[in-house]
Amino acid sequence: MAPIPGSGLAKGLAVTLRTMTKKTVTEQYPEHQPELPPRTRGVIGLFEENCTVCMLCARECPDWCIYIDSHKETVPPAVEGGRERSRNVLDRFAIDFSLCMYCGICIEVCPFDALFWSPEFEYAETDIHELTHERDKLRDWMWTVPAPPALDPAAEDPKEIVTARKTAEKLAAAQETEAAQAAQEAEAAQEAPFGPEGDA
Repeated sequence: MAPIPGSGLAKGLAVTLRTMTKKTVTEQYPEHQPELPPRTRGVIGLFEENCTVCMLCARECPDWCIYIDSHKETVPPAVEGGRERSRNVLDRFAIDFSLCMYCGICIEVCPFDALFWSPEFEYAETDIHELTHERDKLRDWMWTVPAPPALDPAAEDPKEIVTARKTAEKLAAAQETEAAQAAQEAEAAQEAPFGPEGDA
């Protein structure tokens, strides 16, 4: 059966009439900021104090969009007679967000928790060359990183905490035992009979 001429137009007008009576759900951006999920991948924030310039993030990045420069400094010995040590000092940490594919590998491989996901998404530029953001900008984005979610109260304690708790309990038990022995020795010394000089 051939379609009735104008049936498509009638269906479209019916959809329009139905939606005209409904309340709009359009968010008036930028007057009203959207509520983003806590795990939103916006940009990458840098916690510079934790960075040891291990270069793992730059080596594992599939797009090679992380640029790191550093130099070595000699640290004086911590104690007299010790030896001097050298450490890496971060000079430049930049991410080219025009190349970044937001895979999060750099954040996952960082062993020192120096990189975090920030939900910040308003960083558009008129020039693509300005999408390479240096460490000052990455540090500013660190303040927009949401707090980690609360731990599950029904979950088991981490192994590190269990081990530390057992060690603390053993240490406390050993101290109590030593204190009890010292108290017994003090009582025994007080109850001991006088020597030959003390006899009447």
